[in-house]
Amino acid sequence: MMKRFYLLGLISLLLTALAACQTNTAVEPAITPPIIAVEPSSVSPTEVSSPIPPLEIEEEATAVPTQPAPATPTTAPTVTPIPTATPHEVTAVASVNLRQIATGFFKPLGLDHAGDERLFITQQNGVITLMVDGQVLSEPFLDITRRVNSNGFEQGLLGLAFHPDYAQNGRFFVNYTRTDDATVIAEFAVDPTNPNRALPDSERVLLTIAQPYRNHNGGQLKFGPDGYLYIGTGDGGSANDPPNNGQRTDTLLGKLLRLDVDSGDPYGIPASNPFVNDDAVRNEIWATGLRNPWRFSFDRETGDMYMADVGQNIWEEINFQPHDSAGGENYGWRIFEASNCHMDDCTTPGLTDPVFEYSHEGGHCSVTGGYMYRGEQYPELYGNYFLADYCSGQLWRMVQTEEGWNTAVINNVGFLVSTFGEDVQGELYIVDQAAGTIYQITP
Repeated sequence: MMKRFYLLGLISLLLTALAACQTNTAVEPAITPPIIAVEPSSVSPTEVSSPIPPLEIEEEATAVPTQPAPATPTTAPTVTPIPTATPHEVTAVASVNLRQIATGFFKPLGLDHAGDERLFITQQNGVITLMVDGQVLSEPFLDITRRVNSNGFEQGLLGLAFHPDYAQNGRFFVNYTRTDDATVIAEFAVDPTNPNRALPDSERVLLTIAQPYRNHNGGQLKFGPDGYLYIGTGDGGSANDPPNNGQRTDTLLGKLLRLDVDSGDPYGIPASNPFVNDDAVRNEIWATGLRNPWRFSFDRETGDMYMADVGQNIWEEINFQPHDSAGGENYGWRIFEASNCHMDDCTTPGLTDPVFEYSHEGGHCSVTGGYMYRGEQYPELYGNYFLADYCSGQLWRMVQTEEGWNTAVINNVGFLVSTFGEDVQGELYIVDQAAGTIYQITP
């Protein structure tokens, strides 16, 4: 019975992806697919069409209980430098396994830590759930479902970031789509009497971005090693970026933004932002030319950034920004889709090519960016960056060498990969959106 439900759900998903291609619109992450009625044990290696070695999934699940205008440029905040790491031998892994740690979440899109051992799971409907000592708490950390519009495939509560001094100030930030479809970047505070509960009424809106369509909302928030808040925004939606928002500099759509949340009202503009002295460019902009950045991360050892950008019809890409970048990169959309000419003038100079791209052949549809492994539990994984395709479940690893990037497919996980996560120790996790399940990546 469970296999029949799985096959029906899989057929429905394939028809959805085919229809998206026929309408010239790529299927994006944070899509609400037909729920596939699958118990963790019912997805067997024989049900996944892939030449890649199947994963061994250790099932130790824990069920979830029911449940503005630019500001004045500012100087850099005081930031703790990235520590010098103990040298490790880097080996390009050939495959990985998954260990199931929890299940039953509602469309999980994020897994984060606040500088301690707890795991915060962001769910698309507007709820952030806590795992403490391996147990899922029945009371949510934050519930803003009444403010969040998650009706669209790519709408909802999409991002969470804790202030670098969260242990002292209790400040954290979220990215969500409002009931009028606008993107909201807001700050909240933790309850000073209960570290496992936020104050829903403490919201302070930093930034609101109107959305012309209901897709391509981006959603990632991350504090960089420089102490500033980075925000990934999509191009506003539809197909082929009709207003050319990716290349326009008078809009915050299709960009990577960089804000100083420790000064200004409601935020400051870092004095080192690349366009801070250009009145024709929004000063919040750090990089341009993005279509729908679905997950970026900073290497906790080097400070380098890895950013996935979802393609239109054919190509998915991973962009790399070194830690010493001065910003201002243009990643090419809508002129290019990955490194391939898409439309407009493809002789435009000064564009930054991706370091990795793959096509939609084989059932791929939408890239999900991950993390560079820097944990201590599994030295075999050290120095490998992981990414996946949302639809096909294909998993890749990337290793940077003196000769360039060594990239290979290592597994097919057999589920809809909505996001990766990293805990305080640097261990990595991968999330199945449809089943609401979280796995730890192991050798």
